[in-house]
Amino acid sequence: MTGRTTEPLIDPATLPDRLRDGHVVVGNFDGVHRGHAAVIAQAAEPAHAAGRPVVALTFEPHPRTFFQPDRPLFRLTDAREKARMLARAGADATVVLTFDERLSQIEAEDFVADVLARRLGAHTVVVGWDFHFGRGRLGSPAFLAEAGPRHGMFVEVVPPHGGATPVSSSAIRDLLAAGDLVAANRLLGRRWTVETEVVHGDKRGRELGFPTANLVLPPETRLAYGIYAVRALVDGAVVNGVASFGSRPQFDDGAPRLEVFLLDFAGDLYGKRLRVELVAWQRAEAKFESVEALIAQMERDKAEARRLLALPEDPLAPSALT
Repeated sequence: MTGRTTEPLIDPATLPDRLRDGHVVVGNFDGVHRGHAAVIAQAAEPAHAAGRPVVALTFEPHPRTFFQPDRPLFRLTDAREKARMLARAGADATVVLTFDERLSQIEAEDFVADVLARRLGAHTVVVGWDFHFGRGRLGSPAFLAEAGPRHGMFVEVVPPHGGATPVSSSAIRDLLAAGDLVAANRLLGRRWTVETEVVHGDKRGRELGFPTANLVLPPETRLAYGIYAVRALVDGAVVNGVASFGSRPQFDDGAPRLEVFLLDFAGDLYGKRLRVELVAWQRAEAKFESVEALIAQMERDKAEARRLLALPEDPLAPSALT
Protein backbone atom coordinates (compact mmCIF):
# COMPACT_ATOMS: atom_id res chain seq x y z
CA MET A 1 0.00 0.00 0.00
CA THR A 2 1.47 3.37 -1.01
CA GLY A 3 0.35 6.97 -0.76
CA ARG A 4 0.48 7.17 3.05
CA THR A 5 -0.91 10.46 4.30
CA THR A 6 -0.51 12.45 7.51
CA GLU A 7 -3.56 14.63 6.88
CA PRO A 8 -6.47 13.11 8.84
CA LEU A 9 -9.91 12.54 7.38
CA ILE A 10 -12.45 14.23 9.65
CA ASP A 11 -15.85 12.55 10.12
CA PRO A 12 -16.08 10.92 6.68
CA ALA A 13 -19.49 9.49 5.76
CA THR A 14 -17.63 6.74 3.92
CA LEU A 15 -14.00 6.15 3.02
CA PRO A 16 -12.48 6.49 -0.45
CA ASP A 17 -12.41 3.14 -2.20
CA ARG A 18 -8.62 2.88 -1.88
CA LEU A 19 -8.98 2.84 1.93
CA ARG A 20 -11.88 0.41 2.20
CA ASP A 21 -11.59 -3.34 2.82
CA GLY A 22 -8.57 -2.65 5.00
CA HIS A 23 -7.32 -3.35 8.48
CA VAL A 24 -8.71 -0.75 10.90
CA VAL A 25 -6.91 -0.07 14.18
CA VAL A 26 -9.05 1.71 16.77
CA GLY A 27 -8.03 3.73 19.81
CA ASN A 28 -7.41 7.14 21.33
CA PHE A 29 -3.68 6.75 20.56
CA ASP A 30 -2.56 9.72 22.65
CA GLY A 31 1.21 9.79 22.32
CA VAL A 32 1.27 6.94 19.76
CA HIS A 33 3.61 5.15 22.17
CA ARG A 34 5.25 1.73 21.89
CA GLY A 35 2.06 -0.06 22.93
CA HIS A 36 0.10 1.71 20.20
CA ALA A 37 2.87 0.94 17.72
CA ALA A 38 2.51 -2.76 18.57
CA VAL A 39 -1.21 -2.61 17.73
CA ILE A 40 -0.49 -0.92 14.40
CA ALA A 41 2.32 -3.34 13.58
CA GLN A 42 0.03 -6.33 14.14
CA ALA A 43 -2.39 -4.83 11.64
CA ALA A 44 0.15 -3.55 9.13
CA GLU A 45 2.22 -6.65 8.41
CA PRO A 46 -0.59 -8.91 7.16
CA ALA A 47 -2.53 -6.02 5.64
CA HIS A 48 0.32 -4.76 3.50
CA ALA A 49 1.31 -8.31 2.56
CA ALA A 50 -2.21 -8.74 1.17
CA GLY A 51 -2.23 -5.32 -0.48
CA ARG A 52 -4.78 -3.91 1.95
CA PRO A 53 -4.62 -0.47 3.58
CA VAL A 54 -4.21 0.19 7.28
CA VAL A 55 -6.58 2.84 8.64
CA ALA A 56 -6.22 4.28 12.14
CA LEU A 57 -9.55 5.31 13.67
CA THR A 58 -9.32 7.78 16.53
CA PHE A 59 -11.34 10.49 18.27
CA GLU A 60 -11.14 14.23 18.92
CA PRO A 61 -11.46 15.63 21.46
CA HIS A 62 -10.13 12.90 23.70
CA PRO A 63 -13.19 11.20 25.26
CA ARG A 64 -11.96 11.99 28.76
CA THR A 65 -12.02 15.68 27.90
CA PHE A 66 -15.63 15.32 26.77
CA PHE A 67 -16.77 13.45 29.87
CA GLN A 68 -14.66 15.40 32.38
CA PRO A 69 -14.26 18.95 31.04
CA ASP A 70 -13.39 20.19 34.54
CA ARG A 71 -10.30 17.95 34.60
CA PRO A 72 -7.97 19.20 31.83
CA LEU A 73 -6.02 16.39 30.21
CA PHE A 74 -2.31 16.75 29.46
CA ARG A 75 -2.27 15.62 25.84
CA LEU A 76 0.95 14.00 24.64
CA THR A 77 0.09 14.64 20.99
CA ASP A 78 -2.29 17.07 19.37
CA ALA A 79 -4.37 15.87 16.42
CA ARG A 80 -1.75 16.82 13.84
CA GLU A 81 1.16 15.17 15.64
CA LYS A 82 -0.93 12.09 16.34
CA ALA A 83 -1.75 11.61 12.65
CA ARG A 84 1.90 12.13 11.75
CA MET A 85 3.06 9.50 14.27
CA LEU A 86 0.35 7.05 13.24
CA ALA A 87 1.62 7.29 9.66
CA ARG A 88 5.17 6.78 10.90
CA ALA A 89 4.01 3.66 12.76
CA GLY A 90 2.50 2.17 9.59
CA ALA A 91 -1.01 3.58 9.15
CA ASP A 92 -1.84 4.60 5.58
CA ALA A 93 -4.52 7.05 6.73
CA THR A 94 -6.06 8.40 9.92
CA VAL A 95 -9.80 8.88 10.36
CA VAL A 96 -10.88 11.21 13.15
CA LEU A 97 -14.40 11.01 14.53
CA THR A 98 -15.67 14.00 16.49
CA PHE A 99 -16.37 12.80 19.99
CA ASP A 100 -19.60 14.60 20.84
CA GLU A 101 -22.88 13.83 22.59
CA ARG A 102 -24.14 11.73 19.69
CA LEU A 103 -21.03 9.57 19.49
CA SER A 104 -20.87 9.23 23.29
CA GLN A 105 -24.36 7.68 23.27
CA ILE A 106 -23.96 5.26 20.36
CA GLU A 107 -24.66 1.66 21.30
CA ALA A 108 -21.73 -0.72 20.99
CA GLU A 109 -23.57 -2.83 18.41
CA ASP A 110 -24.30 0.27 16.31
CA PHE A 111 -20.68 1.36 16.48
CA VAL A 112 -19.62 -2.00 15.05
CA ALA A 113 -22.34 -2.06 12.40
CA ASP A 114 -22.44 1.57 11.31
CA VAL A 115 -18.94 2.94 11.91
CA LEU A 116 -16.67 -0.06 11.42
CA ALA A 117 -18.62 -2.12 8.89
CA ARG A 118 -20.59 0.44 6.84
CA ARG A 119 -18.61 3.68 6.97
CA LEU A 120 -15.11 2.22 7.08
CA GLY A 121 -15.76 -1.04 5.24
CA ALA A 122 -13.28 -2.82 7.49
CA HIS A 123 -11.95 -6.23 6.51
CA THR A 124 -10.21 -6.69 9.90
CA VAL A 125 -10.46 -4.68 13.11
CA VAL A 126 -7.48 -4.59 15.47
CA VAL A 127 -7.70 -3.17 19.02
CA GLY A 128 -5.63 -3.18 22.17
CA TRP A 129 -6.54 -5.38 25.12
CA ASP A 130 -8.05 -2.48 27.10
CA PHE A 131 -10.06 -0.70 24.38
CA HIS A 132 -13.72 -0.01 25.22
CA PHE A 133 -16.33 1.80 23.18
CA GLY A 134 -20.02 2.62 22.94
CA ARG A 135 -22.47 4.01 25.46
CA GLY A 136 -21.34 3.29 29.00
CA ARG A 137 -18.14 1.71 27.59
CA LEU A 138 -20.11 -1.53 27.22
CA GLY A 139 -18.23 -2.45 24.06
CA SER A 140 -15.28 -4.52 25.23
CA PRO A 141 -12.66 -6.39 23.20
CA ALA A 142 -14.62 -9.59 23.95
CA PHE A 143 -17.83 -7.99 22.66
CA LEU A 144 -16.05 -6.82 19.51
CA ALA A 145 -14.60 -10.29 18.92
CA GLU A 146 -18.13 -11.68 19.00
CA ALA A 147 -19.87 -8.89 17.07
CA GLY A 148 -17.30 -8.34 14.33
CA PRO A 149 -17.80 -11.66 12.49
CA ARG A 150 -21.57 -11.12 12.54
CA HIS A 151 -20.92 -8.03 10.42
CA GLY A 152 -18.42 -9.67 8.11
CA MET A 153 -15.21 -8.55 9.84
CA PHE A 154 -12.29 -10.37 11.38
CA VAL A 155 -11.21 -9.12 14.83
CA GLU A 156 -7.82 -9.23 16.51
CA VAL A 157 -7.08 -8.17 20.10
CA VAL A 158 -3.47 -7.26 20.90
CA PRO A 159 -2.23 -8.21 24.42
CA PRO A 160 -0.52 -5.69 26.74
CA HIS A 161 2.84 -4.38 25.58
CA GLY A 162 5.49 -4.15 28.27
CA GLY A 163 4.80 -7.20 30.40
CA ALA A 164 3.66 -6.72 33.99
CA THR A 165 3.63 -2.91 33.63
CA PRO A 166 2.03 -2.16 30.24
CA VAL A 167 3.08 0.98 28.40
CA SER A 168 0.42 3.64 28.88
CA SER A 169 -0.18 7.29 28.04
CA SER A 170 -0.86 8.08 31.69
CA ALA A 171 2.50 6.62 32.76
CA ILE A 172 4.27 8.78 30.17
CA ARG A 173 2.43 11.89 31.36
CA ASP A 174 3.53 11.18 34.94
CA LEU A 175 7.16 10.70 33.89
CA LEU A 176 7.21 13.98 31.94
CA ALA A 177 5.69 15.76 34.93
CA ALA A 178 8.43 14.30 37.15
CA GLY A 179 11.20 15.35 34.78
CA ASP A 180 12.17 11.76 33.93
CA LEU A 181 12.61 12.44 30.23
CA VAL A 182 14.72 9.33 29.55
CA ALA A 183 12.02 6.96 30.81
CA ALA A 184 9.21 8.92 29.16
CA ASN A 185 10.93 8.92 25.78
CA ARG A 186 11.69 5.20 26.01
CA LEU A 187 8.04 4.39 26.66
CA LEU A 188 7.09 6.60 23.74
CA GLY A 189 9.68 4.91 21.56
CA ARG A 190 10.90 8.32 20.37
CA ARG A 191 11.59 11.78 21.76
CA TRP A 192 8.60 13.74 22.99
CA THR A 193 7.82 16.48 20.49
CA VAL A 194 5.70 19.62 20.44
CA GLU A 195 4.76 21.84 17.53
CA THR A 196 3.23 25.28 17.63
CA GLU A 197 3.64 28.79 16.27
CA VAL A 198 6.47 31.04 17.43
CA VAL A 199 4.99 34.10 19.16
CA HIS A 200 6.42 37.40 20.34
CA GLY A 201 7.61 37.43 23.93
CA ASP A 202 9.01 40.16 26.15
CA LYS A 203 12.37 40.15 24.26
CA ARG A 204 14.17 39.58 27.57
CA GLY A 205 16.18 36.69 26.18
CA ARG A 206 17.53 38.91 23.43
CA GLU A 207 18.56 41.51 26.00
CA LEU A 208 20.44 38.79 27.91
CA GLY A 209 22.24 37.62 24.78
CA PHE A 210 20.07 34.53 24.34
CA PRO A 211 17.31 35.33 21.80
CA THR A 212 14.62 32.68 22.12
CA ALA A 213 11.72 31.35 20.09
CA ASN A 214 8.69 31.55 22.37
CA LEU A 215 6.16 28.71 22.21
CA VAL A 216 2.93 28.71 24.21
CA LEU A 217 1.90 25.14 25.06
CA PRO A 218 -1.62 24.17 26.15
CA PRO A 219 -2.26 25.27 29.76
CA GLU A 220 -2.84 21.67 30.87
CA THR A 221 0.72 20.69 29.87
CA ARG A 222 2.32 19.09 32.95
CA LEU A 223 5.90 19.02 31.72
CA ALA A 224 8.36 19.53 34.57
CA TYR A 225 9.68 23.08 34.81
CA GLY A 226 13.32 23.13 33.88
CA ILE A 227 16.06 23.34 31.27
CA TYR A 228 16.24 20.84 28.42
CA ALA A 229 18.59 19.98 25.58
CA VAL A 230 16.42 20.02 22.47
CA ARG A 231 16.42 19.78 18.72
CA ALA A 232 14.12 21.73 16.42
CA LEU A 233 13.05 21.40 12.82
CA VAL A 234 13.59 24.75 11.09
CA ASP A 235 12.71 25.01 7.40
CA GLY A 236 13.46 21.32 6.93
CA ALA A 237 16.78 21.41 8.81
CA VAL A 238 17.41 19.97 12.29
CA VAL A 239 19.00 22.53 14.62
CA ASN A 240 20.38 21.91 18.13
CA GLY A 241 19.19 24.04 21.01
CA VAL A 242 18.59 24.51 24.71
CA ALA A 243 15.15 25.33 26.07
CA SER A 244 13.50 26.50 29.25
CA PHE A 245 9.98 25.51 30.22
CA GLY A 246 8.51 27.30 33.17
CA SER A 247 7.29 30.53 34.70
CA ARG A 248 10.54 32.58 34.63
CA PRO A 249 10.92 33.09 38.42
CA GLN A 250 13.83 35.49 37.88
CA PHE A 251 11.46 38.01 36.31
CA ASP A 252 7.70 37.57 36.38
CA ASP A 253 6.52 34.09 37.50
CA GLY A 254 4.09 34.28 34.61
CA ALA A 255 2.14 31.70 32.65
CA PRO A 256 4.46 28.87 31.60
CA ARG A 257 5.93 28.83 28.14
CA LEU A 258 8.67 27.02 26.25
CA GLU A 259 11.56 29.32 25.31
CA VAL A 260 13.95 27.78 22.79
CA PHE A 261 17.45 29.12 22.15
CA LEU A 262 18.79 27.61 18.93
CA LEU A 263 22.55 27.07 18.88
CA ASP A 264 24.49 28.40 15.90
CA PHE A 265 21.35 29.83 14.28
CA ALA A 266 20.42 33.30 13.14
CA GLY A 267 17.07 34.04 11.56
CA ASP A 268 13.54 35.28 12.06
CA LEU A 269 11.16 32.59 13.32
CA TYR A 270 8.16 34.75 14.27
CA GLY A 271 4.93 33.36 12.87
CA LYS A 272 6.50 30.06 11.83
CA ARG A 273 5.45 26.70 13.21
CA LEU A 274 8.32 25.08 15.07
CA ARG A 275 8.64 21.38 15.89
CA VAL A 276 10.78 20.82 18.97
CA GLU A 277 11.82 17.49 20.46
CA LEU A 278 13.09 17.17 24.02
CA VAL A 279 16.32 15.18 24.05
CA ALA A 280 17.61 15.45 27.64
CA TRP A 281 16.75 17.02 31.00
CA GLN A 282 19.46 19.34 32.33
CA ARG A 283 18.26 20.97 35.54
CA ALA A 284 15.25 22.39 37.37
CA GLU A 285 14.11 25.97 36.89
CA ALA A 286 15.61 28.30 39.52
CA LYS A 287 15.85 31.91 40.64
CA PHE A 288 19.35 33.37 40.95
CA GLU A 289 20.78 36.06 43.18
CA SER A 290 21.33 38.37 40.22
CA VAL A 291 20.80 38.66 36.48
CA GLU A 292 24.58 38.26 36.06
CA ALA A 293 24.43 34.94 37.91
CA LEU A 294 21.56 33.86 35.66
CA ILE A 295 23.55 34.71 32.52
CA ALA A 296 26.53 32.73 33.80
CA GLN A 297 24.26 29.73 34.41
CA MET A 298 22.75 30.09 30.94
CA GLU A 299 26.24 29.87 29.46
CA ARG A 300 26.80 26.67 31.41
CA ASP A 301 23.41 25.39 30.23
CA LYS A 302 24.39 26.07 26.63
CA ALA A 303 27.66 24.17 27.03
CA GLU A 304 25.88 21.27 28.72
CA ALA A 305 23.32 21.12 25.92
CA ARG A 306 26.12 20.88 23.35
CA ARG A 307 27.65 18.01 25.34
CA LEU A 308 24.39 16.11 25.67
CA LEU A 309 23.43 16.60 22.03
CA ALA A 310 26.82 15.24 20.93
CA LEU A 311 26.19 11.91 22.69
CA PRO A 312 25.06 8.88 20.65
CA GLU A 313 21.34 8.68 20.08
CA ASP A 314 19.38 6.55 22.54
CA PRO A 315 18.34 3.55 20.41
CA LEU A 316 15.16 3.19 22.48
CA ALA A 317 14.12 6.80 21.85
CA PRO A 318 15.24 7.96 18.40
CA SER A 319 14.43 11.26 16.79
CA ALA A 320 11.08 11.67 15.06
CA LEU A 321 11.70 15.08 13.51
CA THR A 322 12.28 13.84 9.98
